[in-house]
Amino acid sequence: MKVELIAHTPEPEKTVATAAKLCYSSSDISSLREGLTEDKTRSFIEMLVSIGHESVMEHVSFTFGIEGISRACSHQLVRHRIASYSQKSQRYVNENGFEFITPPSIADIPEAKAEFDKTVADIQKSYEKIADLLTEKNKAQLIAEGVDEKTAASKARKLANEDARFLLPNACETKIIVTMNVRSLFNFFEHRCCNRAQWEIRAVANEMLRLCLEAAPAIFASAGPSCVASGKCPEGKMTCGKMKEVRKYFESFKKN
Repeated sequence: MKVELIAHTPEPEKTVATAAKLCYSSSDISSLREGLTEDKTRSFIEMLVSIGHESVMEHVSFTFGIEGISRACSHQLVRHRIASYSQKSQRYVNENGFEFITPPSIADIPEAKAEFDKTVADIQKSYEKIADLLTEKNKAQLIAEGVDEKTAASKARKLANEDARFLLPNACETKIIVTMNVRSLFNFFEHRCCNRAQWEIRAVANEMLRLCLEAAPAIFASAGPSCVASGKCPEGKMTCGKMKEVRKYFESFKKN
């Protein structure tokens, strides 16, 4: 798994502070920005976070490049609606010999891993065979319709990918670019940094939070799962029961 922060709003904390101050000031925007020193900005951001004034956080966004995750993980990720996504397409990209993600719990058991690897290898072979058969059929049909052979060959494979992908498993590796504003990230971290989140998306979320803390430490100082962000666990009887350990873990992000 690889998570990279590839872009974010310039001067994110100053942008948030300016937006918030504008709500309560008759000054022009340039004057507001000029009056915001680093210390004043940090102090003001801390106050905004403490009172939950999150609407101004929507003016700042972060864009992440995420690679080496499974389709099972990306399906969870795109459920977060207030975000923008661009994902490697299984319709347009040839998935012959596709990479795949093996859950650690399976990798830890030799017999389970052997069965998992065998099944994936069988799927890879079947995918390639079905794609080849579909390509041959599509190419012949396109040529019969008057398409030249070179163009027909290119189009035929793309059409084959469209249906051959139905065979691909959740384990199939994918890549995705994600953009979220800060308010959406707060919500994302509360749900996906939680110990009860699925292991793979939790790993992605934790790394995203670590990168956000490096770029905007004041904004994300209290971000994390609910037990960190609000000091309470919403899981009731389903709580992991490790609030102290979780808080200590995320506190370590600020020291690195």
